[in-house]
Amino acid sequence: MPDVTPLVTAVEALADRLRALPQSTLRRGAAATALALARELAEAAQRLEEPGRPPRELPDAGLFAVGDQLAVTGHDLAEALRAHGTERQVGEAVARVRAAARALP
Repeated sequence: MPDVTPLVTAVEALADRLRALPQSTLRRGAAATALALARELAEAAQRLEEPGRPPRELPDAGLFAVGDQLAVTGHDLAEALRAHGTERQVGEAVARVRAAARALP
């Protein structure tokens, strides 16, 4: 059972940051970047939990929901990794979240 604490910490920090961004920054690409990451995390969780089934795409719930979408999908992935993943997969997910955080203003 891998330790998913670093992933949860990284996801929560980024989600909080997104929730605090002004609408203008979200419109300039921050929301799109975050939604792409949330979709990636959701797909990774689905692949772990339902191997062999095509993943469903996370809908776009709008600029102001993207922080919450990221938090939910990040926690979903953490639970899937805790049950079915490896330390390496956790590390890869953490790296992806941190890279997205660096890409945001």
